[in-house]
This record gives sequence, structure tokens and C-alpha cells, in this order.
Amino acid sequence: MKFLIAIEPGDENTAFGVVVPDLPGCFSAGDTLEEAFDNAREAIEAHCQLLAADGGAMPVLRPMAEHQADADLSGWVWAMVEAPVERFFGPAEKINITVPAGVLARIDEYARSHGESRSGFLVRAAQAAMTGA
Repeated sequence: MKFLIAIEPGDENTAFGVVVPDLPGCFSAGDTLEEAFDNAREAIEAHCQLLAADGGAMPVLRPMAEHQADADLSGWVWAMVEAPVERFFGPAEKINITVPAGVLARIDEYARSHGESRSGFLVRAAQAAMTGA
């Protein structure tokens, strides 16, 4: 699953700060940008593992534009981090659904333009619909 992260630029005296806006309370840091990315991935996995252990649902990811409107993150750099968290929420199951060809093309284009797979987008959309988000 790809997570959007916000990176607070660091310098020779300050670490790079990382926030994962779709996972409230999930943050990390690193002395280098590479370390910040690695630590963000570890923080996301640990956060989701605890979330699943407490009976929580897989996170619903919101569009970048919503997060960029957050004044607290103004001036931060945005990036995506791949973190394989699906395994914490139960095994995946293959399903067979029927979708009109034109709708499927639009789903695929939307998912691709947002850095998601078709399955990832459909799961996120279903979760958002079920939670009213």
C-alpha cells in the first residue's frame, strides 16, 4: 500500500521530520532523507500492526490535495512510501466482479494517476464509502 508522507526539511543541525497524514499519530524522522524514508516505512508498518491488533480497519487514504490544505504542513515536501501493511489486516481474497468497460477504464486511469493499483483503489473507495469519509 502506498502512503503519502510529509517531510519537514532538515539541515546539518536538524533531522528530517516525517508525518503520515492518513495515520494520525504516526511520525518519524531521519538524519538523512534516505533514513527518513526508511524510518517512515518502519513507523507505518508498526502503526498499522498495532492498529490491526486492536481490531482497527485498514487505513482509508485521502487525496494529497486534502492534506496539502493543512496549514500545519505548509512548506513541507510530499512523497509516497510503499509499506506492505495489508498482511496485518487479514489475508487477501481474489474476487470476480462485473464492471462496465468504460467504468473500468476510468477506475484504472484514476488509480494509475494516484499511484495506486486497481485493487488498492477499489478497497480504499469501498472503505471510504462504508465509513462515510
